[in-house]
Formats: sequence, C-alpha cells, structure tokens
Amino acid sequence: MKTIADPCCGSGGFFLASQDFIANEYRETLDRDQKEFLKNKTFYGTELVPTTYKLCLMNLYLHNIGDIYGEVPVKQADALLTDPGYRVDYVLTNPPFGKKSSITFTNEEGETENEDLVYNRSEFWTTSSNKQLNFVQHIYTILNATGKAAVVVPDNVLFEGGAGETVRRQLLQNTDLHTILRLPTGIFYKQGVKANVIFFDKRPTGPDTKTSDVWIYDFRTNVHFTLKKNPMKDSDLDDFVKCYNPENRHGRKQTWSEDNPDGRWRKFTVDEIKKRDKTSLDIFWVKDKDLADLDNLPEPDVLAEDIIENLQSALDGFRALQDKLNKA
Repeated sequence: MKTIADPCCGSGGFFLASQDFIANEYRETLDRDQKEFLKNKTFYGTELVPTTYKLCLMNLYLHNIGDIYGEVPVKQADALLTDPGYRVDYVLTNPPFGKKSSITFTNEEGETENEDLVYNRSEFWTTSSNKQLNFVQHIYTILNATGKAAVVVPDNVLFEGGAGETVRRQLLQNTDLHTILRLPTGIFYKQGVKANVIFFDKRPTGPDTKTSDVWIYDFRTNVHFTLKKNPMKDSDLDDFVKCYNPENRHGRKQTWSEDNPDGRWRKFTVDEIKKRDKTSLDIFWVKDKDLADLDNLPEPDVLAEDIIENLQSALDGFRALQDKLNKA
C-alpha cells in the first residue's frame, strides 16, 4: 500500500479524493489488512488554522479515515517549521496563497508589527520568506527516494529570480520535473491569480540532472470559465489526461508542431530551459485570439471578468510593493 501526504491539507479534500479513487479502483481486491492500512496508515496531513484543522478531522472521520478517539492522520501545526520525520510515496497539495510568510508581534511601544518569517532549515536548498517556495522544498524533503508529487503553485514560482531560480534549478537537478499544467485564472486561487500544477518525481541524489524533458500543457490561453454560465467540468481536462498518458509517460506525443502552432501540449528539453533567463518555467506559445481577432471577442461578462482579474492582480502587486516600501 502507498502513503499520501498533504502538508497544508485544509479540510482534507485531497485525502477524500484519493480515498475515493483507491476505493473505486480496488474495491474488489482490497483485503482486510489493506482496508485497515487505508483507514489508519495511508494519510499524513498538517493544517495550521485550528478551526480548519477541526473541520478536517470531522470530515475524515465521517469518511472512515483515522480514529477520532485515537491516533489521527492530521496534526495542527506549521508544517514548514521542521522536518516531520516521515517519508511518503505521494504528495498532493495546494499550498496557501500569499507570497510572504510573516509573524505578528508587539513592539516596545505596544504597537503591532509584522515581520517576514524565514524558515532556516538545514535540508532546504535556500532560505526564503516565499511560502510556496518553502512548501516545494518541504515537499521534496518528505517524499521517499522515488516519491511523486503534484503541487499547485502560482505563476511567480515559475519565474521569480533569486530563491525561485535556486529552487527551480534544484528541482531540475534532483527530480524528474516532467509536467506543468497551466490553469485558467481563478481555479485554485482568488481572482487574478494564475495557478499551475507542477508534477515531479523524486530521484536518488547524484551528479546527473534527473530531468530530461519538461512537458507543458497550456490550459489557460483562450480558455474561459465562469461560475454561472460556463463552469469548469471534469471532462474539460480529458484532453490533458490523454496527453499526460498516465499509462506510459514515456510514450507521449506533442500536439504542438510548426504546422500546428496552437497545439497545447509541448515538450521542452532541460537544456532549453536552463538557457532561459532565471531558468524560467513560465513558458507559453499559443496565440491569444482575444488580442488577434477583434471580430470574435468573448461574451461581455467574460471580458468584464478578465478585466477585473487583471486589475485585481495589478492592485495586489502595488500593495505588495507598498508593504515593502513601508518596511524599508
């Protein structure tokens, strides 16, 4: 049996989805010991917010995961503070949005202040107050030697310099960072924040670069969803799953080509990526039809939503800059 962790598990959604998948796929073959393992030894979670932690425990208990009166699979703590000691086969997680980690304290004048929180862990590749970069490093730590991860990250993790470039280079060196799914805005994070799912497999340490090719699926350009008129459905990801080719990852075929420049599935070699400025993984190539075809613009509500998202994203950027200037 395999083990699964989510170091910022919220109300336990990834655990419930995993349990549901395992139960449906292996319903007829699970023996008594395996069912016991699935209930009590498969999942490892951490949640920082006390109320969300309690909600997660109740959610898991109602779905027959863990024992609410005995050992529970989730701990209430800051997962980034220390190495928990366990190692797992899979990590599925959506780290909380917010570029900086911070602590609040009262100064000598009795005023409340915030200070960037930097996690200084010996096994981390670099120190940073960027929560997503720290979670990526933490995830690498808790994977076993051949563990696999799927992690939701905002765009800045793909292009940010400094610590961001260090983390990307280490991922390319020490894992097989084989897939990036570029998502439409508003799927995992708030309006205006663009998210991606990065898929990587840990590899035993050594001098050779473990990533050979990075496959990118652009599920963002010219893709529009709205909560009411056009909500996203599971079937919208069918083409990505087909391209991902989970039965044989090494038998993938690009849908992009010189003759089909709008193909959404494209391969980049690790050498091509290392030559990019800051080793950026923020790669896109599909032409935005909204900018090129003025006669076939999206519906007004979609345009309005895009404008609001872009303005909100810009406003958040200015607020972050203002915070830095105020602390300077």
